[in-house]
Amino acid sequence: MKITTHRACTAFILLYLAFVLAGCATTTANTAAEIPAMHTLKDVNDERVAHVASDPWEGFNRRMYQFNFYFDKYFYIPIVSGYEYITPTFAQTGVSNFFNNVGEIRTFYNSLLQARGKTSLVTFGRFATNTTIGIGGLFDPATYFGMVRRQEDFGQTLGTWGASTGPYLVMPVLGPGTVRSHGGFAVDSGIHATIKSAVDPLGNTENGDAILAGVSALKAIDTRHQQRFRYYESGYPFEYEIMRYFYQQRRERLIMK
Repeated sequence: MKITTHRACTAFILLYLAFVLAGCATTTANTAAEIPAMHTLKDVNDERVAHVASDPWEGFNRRMYQFNFYFDKYFYIPIVSGYEYITPTFAQTGVSNFFNNVGEIRTFYNSLLQARGKTSLVTFGRFATNTTIGIGGLFDPATYFGMVRRQEDFGQTLGTWGASTGPYLVMPVLGPGTVRSHGGFAVDSGIHATIKSAVDPLGNTENGDAILAGVSALKAIDTRHQQRFRYYESGYPFEYEIMRYFYQQRRERLIMK
């Protein structure tokens, strides 16, 4: 019993770290993709940009934004670059497909909670297709068949049912977000850990904890690998304000779609 408890705790910690590392890339990079090609200093000082987000903890948030820049530049990105250098392109694609397929589970239950019947059916179809025909998710035939991938999380679920975004909040490593989105991330992480504990795919495997650590680390690396965003390389004056503005605009559009 003690061994089982120890393994469960270890697994939870490893999964949490993987989610945190992955979240750092996910929240910022997806926002960066929404930024138009050009902005002027006048645009940055526009009222829409300055006041769209409630940012009462701006001092803390700016320090965390800078901390994340150093963490990204001197730790995370060098590891990802090494992975990309030694791993063949086809293998990188397979790894990305596999973890994206696992992520369909989160989209599926959040689509149900949001009462989005069509999205939940498409997501279930994607997961079933890629898990079987796609050989455990290593390939993505579902996209070829016209089943478009969606990404839903519990933060979006809360927003769908009217929960306020709360203040803007940049977390160390995790990155930009709001009280609502970070709270949703915590719920999704807990659900993921619960599902993994219930399924326990490595329960009868020797050195299961070591394997779990490796898979968790690979997930974190792959998530950053799939994102193009780099802190302070956007070319915009006052990048912090721009990121804050587009992050919240994108999140609201995801909820309304």
